[in-house]
Amino acid sequence: MNLVWGFFLYTLAGFILLSIPFFHRENVGFLDNLFISTSAISTTGLVTVSVYDSYNFAGQLIIMGLFQIGGIGYMTLTTYYLLFTTRQITHWHKRVIGAGFTLPKTIMIKDFIRSVVVFTLIMETLGAIAFFIGFSNSGMATGKAIWFSIFHSVSAFCTAGLGLFNDSFEGYSDDILMNLTISILAIAGSLGFIVITDLWYRITGRSNEISFTTKIIVYGFLILLTTGTLLIYFFEPSVQNSGNSVAVSFFQAMTAMTTVGFNTIPTGGLSLPVLLFVTFLMYLGASPSGTAGGLKITTLTAMISILKSRLFGQKKITFLGKSIPFERLYVATSTFILYTSIIFIFCFLMTFTEDFDFERILFEIASALGTVGLSTGITGDLSTAGKLLIIILMFIGRVGVLTFGFALLERKQDGEKQAIEDDLAV
Repeated sequence: MNLVWGFFLYTLAGFILLSIPFFHRENVGFLDNLFISTSAISTTGLVTVSVYDSYNFAGQLIIMGLFQIGGIGYMTLTTYYLLFTTRQITHWHKRVIGAGFTLPKTIMIKDFIRSVVVFTLIMETLGAIAFFIGFSNSGMATGKAIWFSIFHSVSAFCTAGLGLFNDSFEGYSDDILMNLTISILAIAGSLGFIVITDLWYRITGRSNEISFTTKIIVYGFLILLTTGTLLIYFFEPSVQNSGNSVAVSFFQAMTAMTTVGFNTIPTGGLSLPVLLFVTFLMYLGASPSGTAGGLKITTLTAMISILKSRLFGQKKITFLGKSIPFERLYVATSTFILYTSIIFIFCFLMTFTEDFDFERILFEIASALGTVGLSTGITGDLSTAGKLLIIILMFIGRVGVLTFGFALLERKQDGEKQAIEDDLAV
């Protein structure tokens, strides 16, 4: 519940600040300010108005601050400050961090927090330098290039998808440096701090092998990213007509999977089969305890493990020869059911409020709940009810569907009622 309230208060604070006319280039409506604030804190990237045209430098700075906080978590910054000042982190801090980041038992919270902050600073700094080189080479003025580099570096690493170009990075579709910079930052952020901490343990000799969680994340990510790239390359006509079809195909699969939300080709122009597969990649997402949203690769792995074990009549749920604890399977099953149910419910609701093709509504909902930011171009044309529904989805996607569900259903109980065991045919 603390995590939900924390992000709600940051969203509210961002909304109040962005509603002040001083931060505007042009007048921005009440609902649009709330939409942008929620999109930033949830690191989604969906927008109803142009960030660059609507907000001045100070307003853009507020937006960047929101998605930086949303990307690595507000409790991460607080806890790092406590560690830096040699104060002890409290049990409350550990509980909130545990709700925000699903950590394997092999990783210590103190080491995890340090790795998050240090790795974030390193990657965002290197990303800003690479962006500056790219923007300077394209002829952008130095002052503008510096700000654009910092903004987009933080946005890419936090997989926020918020940019200062109205057409995302479509103007840089053939720029290898830009494509590579965004891809490295997004993959580094979305693979998750579990992977980074685990690799650091291995490099420094604190561990003799890579954890099972890291292996699943990396293998699953590579398989799905490769599959997505090949499918888009062979079956998307608009990609085949581009100058560098391999790079464009990779970028489109990567941006959906990492939930970074930048695009180098118009998403609304994708063919229906590819659009549905990109929707699946957004639905899935990348790694837990990273900056990406979505259902997560580890959740999908758990569900596949349950199916495999049932089909083969195995008593234990295993994957790659490893037995998965039942408490993890319960969480995965609950997340899968709740996540999918939310998509169905909101699709049902938005078919009443919106007059768009169903696949575009589904895509928008998957993008919002997965905190991706890709859109077929309908975001700005949504009705007031539609915008409110997307705002709710972005918020749920950031705090996590299971965490949000716990917060809604949380209540004090004197003790559990004794349930009577009965049979259920399935």
